[in-house]
Amino acid sequence: MLWDEIRSNELGNRKYSRKRTSRFNIMATKIASKKAKKPAKKKSGNFKSKLSRFLFKALLWFLGLSVSSVIFFKFVPVPFTPLMVIRVLENKLAGKEIYFSHDWEPIGNISVNLQKAIIASEDGTFLVHNGFDFKAMEKAYKGNERGRRIKGGSTISQQTAKNVFLWQGRSYLRKGLEAYFTVLIELIWGKERIMEVYLNSIEMGDGIYGAQAATQHWYRKDASSLTKMQAAGIAAILPNPRKYSATSSSSYINRRKDKIVRVMRYVGKIEY
Repeated sequence: MLWDEIRSNELGNRKYSRKRTSRFNIMATKIASKKAKKPAKKKSGNFKSKLSRFLFKALLWFLGLSVSSVIFFKFVPVPFTPLMVIRVLENKLAGKEIYFSHDWEPIGNISVNLQKAIIASEDGTFLVHNGFDFKAMEKAYKGNERGRRIKGGSTISQQTAKNVFLWQGRSYLRKGLEAYFTVLIELIWGKERIMEVYLNSIEMGDGIYGAQAATQHWYRKDASSLTKMQAAGIAAILPNPRKYSATSSSSYINRRKDKIVRVMRYVGKIEY
């Protein structure tokens, strides 16, 4: 009897020990599984951290490069623009003859008549605004909503920023970058330099860029000797210089010329 009781107690202790061991094993498995899941959170956190650092560095690089390029072109002539490259590629892909004419001239060698004609045609408040003409934008927006001829309402400063630093298009991204570069050139370049770059980089015919090349192409003369009507002829075709002609013009362009000449009288003396 005593021996049976001892054996019974030993068996009970073994069963209890096995239960405790199994419980410990289950708990250890759960703890191990929890620990195994933690590295996934760390990986996720590391990815977000790396992405944030990358975006921050990219932003710093963009700010540095954009400001540096604007400062650089304050003193150095703009050799070419994205639009010039795009036009060459378009003609090459279409199998057309590639014609390119672009001659840089200091603003002192460009007729005041052309400067006045551009202001009269493109941006009447150029000399007084800070890069944006919100009234013109609102007017253009309302006109476009009514189904009239599409107008952008962009100032000379905005057009210059777009032509020199950006691509063509109507996306929100490009418009946002256009506003950014407009602020930069207004602050760093000033009005005279903006007008100088505009007059030397704007498309003024099919493959024709800048006042000097346009004057040679349309009138066979230098940009310094343009008359009021000749200057108005170049300014009149700017909405679509590849479609319209400054000489032997359509009735629409002739009406624009006359209107520009009339408005030029109110521009007055240009003081940048």
